[in-house]
Amino acid sequence: MEDLEEETFMALKILKEEIDLLVEENKDLIMKNKNLQDEVNSLWAMMDEMTKSDIENWSHLLKELKADVITRSLMVTKKVAKA
Repeated sequence: MEDLEEETFMALKILKEEIDLLVEENKDLIMKNKNLQDEVNSLWAMMDEMTKSDIENWSHLLKELKADVITRSLMVTKKVAKA
């Protein structure tokens, strides 16, 4: 009977140590997850800025292209009218 109690006590001691290790590992993983989440949020913010910048750049290029097309069409119209 005494051996059974000692084995039970040892098993409980081992399980408590393992639980303590797992709790510490869990705390570490929670901190790593928080840091990674911060990095993800930062990357999304950068992506949003890049997208906004791309839209502005493409809009500018399209305005220039539109002006160029209008100018060329007026030049063609002017040449045809003279002929």
